[in-house]
Amino acid sequence: MEAKPVSASAIIDQVVEVFPNDLNPHGTLFGGKLMQVVDNLAAIVAKRHSGRVCVTLGIDSVRFLNPAHHGDILVCKAAVNKTWNTSMEIGVKVIAEDFRSLEQKDILSAYFTFVAMDDEHKPVEIIPVLPETEAQIKRYKAAEARRQYRLVHK
Repeated sequence: MEAKPVSASAIIDQVVEVFPNDLNPHGTLFGGKLMQVVDNLAAIVAKRHSGRVCVTLGIDSVRFLNPAHHGDILVCKAAVNKTWNTSMEIGVKVIAEDFRSLEQKDILSAYFTFVAMDDEHKPVEIIPVLPETEAQIKRYKAAEARRQYRLVHK
């Protein structure tokens, strides 16, 4: 199977606005709402890469770095970091942009593991990913280290 470049399935600058119904009692973006958004984006990246329906196997290193507020524009990025036989790691980063000042701040980073499924709902082999840039190569290597850690600490 020939490898597919990271850029072929990546989502760059997907934007989402924070609305009043997205807020928690503290007036900041509800973490569960943000997780729903990023899980959906990661699933789209996984589906684009594999050409299959993919299911979330796990989420690693979810970091809520800063709060987002009503009216903020969320700028989301997601890409395949590494693939294995039937699974892949998708890295997600979200930045909140204040629409008035245009100030930006990182609000989330996370790593999702997805498994590609066949029509009988069984795991299926997926195409390898080809990192194209130095940053992608760094994420590729780091993904393998995270996987090894997960396997040792089941």
